[in-house]
Amino acid sequence: MERTPQKVTTFLMFEGRAEEALTFYLSLFEDAAIVAIRRYGAGGQGPEGTVEHATFTLAGQEFMAIDSPVAHGFGFTPAVSLYVQCSDEAELDRLYAALGEDGKELMPLGSYGFSTKFGWVNDRFGVSWQLNLA
Repeated sequence: MERTPQKVTTFLMFEGRAEEALTFYLSLFEDAAIVAIRRYGAGGQGPEGTVEHATFTLAGQEFMAIDSPVAHGFGFTPAVSLYVQCSDEAELDRLYAALGEDGKELMPLGSYGFSTKFGWVNDRFGVSWQLNLA
């Protein structure tokens, strides 16, 4: 029996806003695309048209996302974040502004000793992003 190679993929669980988040993220990163998306149909577990399962890429890195059909008592937490190594200051500033819009600033852009320029935000969906100047 042939084994599938083990792979670790970040999995994001939304409650009805997965497609909105994917569209937003894809607009911010190069080499970004929806690889596959399956939506709930009429009579499905989740509201019709919401994301049952999606696979997408940002900067070539694969992610998965769903819209949970079940309300739960938890959301995203900054204890787990997406860390982006930015190639230049303009990219860092652009991502920080876009991801922080209608979100929450956790660490303002600045020099923190470990980096000449770094910032940390929760986006409007609650996903946490650390942005660092390489």
